[in-house]
Amino acid sequence: FDEVFGTPHAPSPAPSAPAGGGGADVQTRTRTRPFVITAPDDRWRVVGKPEIKVDAIKLALGKPAFTDDIELRGMLHAKILHSPVAHARIKRIDVSKARALPGVHAVLTYKDIPRVVYSTAGQSDPIPGPLDMFSLDEKVRHVGDRVAFVAAETPEIAEEALRLIEVEYEPLPAILDPRDALRDDAPIIHDEPEYVPFEGSDPQRNIAAAIRIDIGNVDEGFAEADFVFEEEYVVPKVQQASIEPHVVVTWWDEDDRLVIRTSTQVPFHVRRILAPVLGLPPKRIRVIKPRIGGGFGGKQEVLIEDVAAHLTIATGRPVRLEYTREEEFIAARSRHPMRVRMKTGVMRDGTIVANEMYLLSDTGAYGCHALTVAGNTGHKAMALYPGKWREHPDGYKYANIRFYADIVYTNTPPSGAYRGYGVPQGFLPLEVHMQRIAHALGLDPIEFRLKNALKAGDEHPFSRAWSEGREPRPEIINTCGLRECVEVGTRMIDWHAKYGNPDWHTVPGKPYLRRGIGLALVMQGTAIPYLDMGAASIKMNDDGSFNLLVGATDLGTGSDTVLAQMAAEVLGCPVEDILVYSSDTDFTPFDKGAYASSTTYISGYAVVKAAEHAARQIKRVAARLINRMGEPEITPDDIELRDRAAWAPDGRHVSLADIALNALHHEDQHQIMGIASYVSPESPPPFAAQFAEVTVDTETGVVHVDRLLMVVDAGRIVNPATASGQVEGGMTQALGYAVCEEMTYDAQGVPRERSFGDYHIFTADEMPVLEVAFVETFEPSHPFGVKAVAEIPMDGVAPAVVNAIHDAVGIW
Repeated sequence: FDEVFGTPHAPSPAPSAPAGGGGADVQTRTRTRPFVITAPDDRWRVVGKPEIKVDAIKLALGKPAFTDDIELRGMLHAKILHSPVAHARIKRIDVSKARALPGVHAVLTYKDIPRVVYSTAGQSDPIPGPLDMFSLDEKVRHVGDRVAFVAAETPEIAEEALRLIEVEYEPLPAILDPRDALRDDAPIIHDEPEYVPFEGSDPQRNIAAAIRIDIGNVDEGFAEADFVFEEEYVVPKVQQASIEPHVVVTWWDEDDRLVIRTSTQVPFHVRRILAPVLGLPPKRIRVIKPRIGGGFGGKQEVLIEDVAAHLTIATGRPVRLEYTREEEFIAARSRHPMRVRMKTGVMRDGTIVANEMYLLSDTGAYGCHALTVAGNTGHKAMALYPGKWREHPDGYKYANIRFYADIVYTNTPPSGAYRGYGVPQGFLPLEVHMQRIAHALGLDPIEFRLKNALKAGDEHPFSRAWSEGREPRPEIINTCGLRECVEVGTRMIDWHAKYGNPDWHTVPGKPYLRRGIGLALVMQGTAIPYLDMGAASIKMNDDGSFNLLVGATDLGTGSDTVLAQMAAEVLGCPVEDILVYSSDTDFTPFDKGAYASSTTYISGYAVVKAAEHAARQIKRVAARLINRMGEPEITPDDIELRDRAAWAPDGRHVSLADIALNALHHEDQHQIMGIASYVSPESPPPFAAQFAEVTVDTETGVVHVDRLLMVVDAGRIVNPATASGQVEGGMTQALGYAVCEEMTYDAQGVPRERSFGDYHIFTADEMPVLEVAFVETFEPSHPFGVKAVAEIPMDGVAPAVVNAIHDAVGIW
């Protein structure tokens, strides 16, 4: 440990920021080592420190913060009638009894709402997927699909009204297995004439999207290979399981504008997507995002906002709608289940010369996120191991990679965005496949991986072939701390003393128990290049504090805190002097939303630019005030902002409060304010090494995961406390994906899991030991050297656990 980290309580001096991936510093935070080992950057006073979250006290005290923490006069309660059948047309629907029930103010069916086709995917314009959804339709496509909306004085009256609605269904054949969706005689799930396809969509064949990517000459690569390995893998459908369900409150304000207060990751997309659905111009819609009790991609969806809005339009009253836990399982979104076929060509020395992945992805009843999730599966996972590089006549290097995907409709609840966004589905097959190859050829599994892995200076293998929503352009990997992550991780978990050691694999006195250790190497992305945009404005107050307005959405991740730290660093004040306001479409600047691990990198860059804009104005005022104190005369460029003051090189200084007071009330009166936006041309990938230890009961098959360790290169870490929390939380979700979570359906398409009693997520007392370490590189495309950290913890746990199980018992 000390060989890698140095003496824990005597950190080494900070190295200069490297241009590439070398010279890694290390920070750690583990459950058993709750201190931080770091090599601090002397230039920074706030960035890199474990600052307390800006909303911590408010949340701890239970202050009103969430969507549901609001009471409006005359508020009605909404409920949705869900389909009990997987595929059917509505032959007859009679709502007369429900409308006659005292306390009911509206009952809406497909006959009452304009038929506007849209996508629920909260993505940029144009939405990279088919338009295949209606607020209400005469056809239902899964158990849990919408049939009618009700608004009543109480939730109980609304529930009673649902029971009074009479519906006669014409059952249609259902598709429950994605392999059946492509049959020639398969029923067509989307036969509506309004369907708007996107690239690869073919609703007549139940294909929501399709991808065909050939890089290099894969067939030649397989012909060159000494060995070719093929295998098929299956990854399950799982739910985000946010503690706060989807909840929305809508009302008309005093200016006759529709206000939508909602638990969403994408407030600006909600406004844009709903405007045509509701028949309102965007200027008459205001979307407010309060605190969110977990999103994980499940709230990157325009899911229930239209329901409450339609009912407010119909009644003129405020309307509240909250999903039950059962509705989260039958009517929300989940991770795409996939069948993945891997084929890899390898030379005797372990060099990969061709790599191929084909996946069949189940998008469920609607194609929200169908194309982009599957695209990420290949783009992120298959890029990690280019293997043998070849020279292209145009002067760049390429690898032999093939990635094909068919994303098909079935009559099950829709899949959508889930933290990791397709990448966990890719790394389970890829990393288990790599382990199988190394095992079959007798190669060291770590050196085999590193021999073929991406390195700093390489071109991203997919960058000329595919990009999410924009024209692909070449991207160079500036920083890669993957080898350092492996070196740190193997020492922390004592890999070389355990892997291949028969004594460690046994449990004394319990011959039926076997221990195993496994690993996986992973990479992710940081935002979507040329597409994701963030913006910020910063206003100075007359006490020297600042209002920071950002469109970015804090999902509980601590992004408000991280953005405040960046602003405070530039402006020379503590975090407590930055008052953060986020995500109100009326008052905060535009932001694409909280997804694709973009907030710290994209929105953070916008905050830095806005803070620098304000800082230049502060320095101009400060220079004027300091020059009155006597010689020598200074310029604004001579001034440094720190400790709530502007400092001249000779020690003369003036406080930020005095600067604000002077600018606002005395000379040359003006508002000191900065505003900026940012779109990145790059998506620098974070890298990580994931390790797992398991104990397997060979008599019962029970797998107990004992320990998880993840070592992450996420660039510079702005806040070690929140960053390590992100990694620990991600490993927790990924562990459920690995061993105990799955959404399943009976032969009629009825969901079996409808509550946390049926759907097994880990409780606190069941958790293994979690350990986190950060290998810091400095990403040159960001002023503070950051990369993403939010999604990569999802990617490596499942394959590391699977590989550990094989190490324990010798069975895949």
